[in-house]
Amino acid sequence: MTKQPLTAIILAAGKGTRMKSATPKVLHNVAGLSMLGHVIHLCNIVGVKKIIVIVGHEAEQVSEEALKHAPQAIIIQQQEQLGTGHAVNCASEHLKDLEGDAVILYADTPLIQPQTIEQMQAIRLQGADTVFLGFESPNPAHYGRLIVDNNDGELIDIVEAKEATEEQLKITLCNSGVVLSKAGKLPFLLSQIDNKNAKGEYYLTDIVKIGRQHQQKTYIGLCDPNEVLGVNSRAELSHIDMIYQTQKRLEMMHNGVTLELPQTIYFSHDTRIGNDTVIEPNVYFGTGVEIDNNVHIKASSYLEACYISEQAVIGPFARIRPQTSLGKGVKVGNFVEIKKTVVENNAKISHLSYIGDSVVGANANIGAGTITCNYDGVDKHRTVIGSDAFIGSNAALVAPVIIGQGAMVGAGSVITKDVPPKSLAVTRGEQVNIENYHKKHKKH
Repeated sequence: MTKQPLTAIILAAGKGTRMKSATPKVLHNVAGLSMLGHVIHLCNIVGVKKIIVIVGHEAEQVSEEALKHAPQAIIIQQQEQLGTGHAVNCASEHLKDLEGDAVILYADTPLIQPQTIEQMQAIRLQGADTVFLGFESPNPAHYGRLIVDNNDGELIDIVEAKEATEEQLKITLCNSGVVLSKAGKLPFLLSQIDNKNAKGEYYLTDIVKIGRQHQQKTYIGLCDPNEVLGVNSRAELSHIDMIYQTQKRLEMMHNGVTLELPQTIYFSHDTRIGNDTVIEPNVYFGTGVEIDNNVHIKASSYLEACYISEQAVIGPFARIRPQTSLGKGVKVGNFVEIKKTVVENNAKISHLSYIGDSVVGANANIGAGTITCNYDGVDKHRTVIGSDAFIGSNAALVAPVIIGQGAMVGAGSVITKDVPPKSLAVTRGEQVNIENYHKKHKKH
């Protein structure tokens, strides 16, 4: 069977009061990407053609984030939060006469995997009008229970925990809230939902009974419970992030990356690392990091928005900041910070240095304690260090300045003018020795 066109309705209108935050709940990050961003990323992976985002609380901020990740998204504001059925119904005008399927997702549930959505699509194409995503839980607690016909596996009802009988509360098959349905039929089902229940809300789950009344069939897909964990508090956000990190670490190791103490390494959602790379403990990857094959990142280093070529060695205790590119075989040692700099092949910056807004040529050697003085209090300026140049320890290179190919800078020098290729620049004052100084000042 051919996969149907897919529309996604993402519910992102909730207040998230338990987060106790001025930031809307769905904009809190997991691995450097907002939860809403994760859900939109999922939509892109599974080939969603149309994305509809239902916003409410802090609608402007949430809309801006949605459009950043999906510029074509349709934004609809839910004026009152009257339940999930009401939220989805806000999108009905965009579903009428629409071919294909619609999937309902939640902006605070960022761990759903693409294969889970694909499984739901497959079940839909096998004869279901609607598919609810369920999971088995040993402690169902407040989750709605899925009531399944034991004869044919059809979903016949979903009972909210507050309205379930004692017998129904024993059921461990739970509702995640994620739904996939024929897009064109969904508006009718939504229009039939009422709010005659304990909460006085419009429950999306009521479309199961409504569908049965109109000879529609509903089945369930199953997923790992971790995929459909939602976030309502800081503690739950931290738990979600921990699960994501565990998955990312396993993925890295499966792809040939050595993690020496995996639980201490933090990845962003877009971290890319080639095989045979070794990552020592306590390394943090911010967003935008790409690392080639056979790189060694030593302990307690911090990297963000940078590219590192093969055979480079970084750290320990190194900080590689955005817009930095390190060439093949580059060595960056302990307590070195590099920002907005291209370091070409086999150059070495081994100890206690700051190199910013610079180009460091191939095979150049930067001595311990060297800094590029790139900021004059108003503007940033550029330092260019030629290939095979040698910069002595504790030098200050005051930008804008060019150190020529093969040039040398003496230790302790402050360089304010260009140094020609293959020249030696020294700015130290002449050494003066005062004899018997110790005796004159010795206390009696």
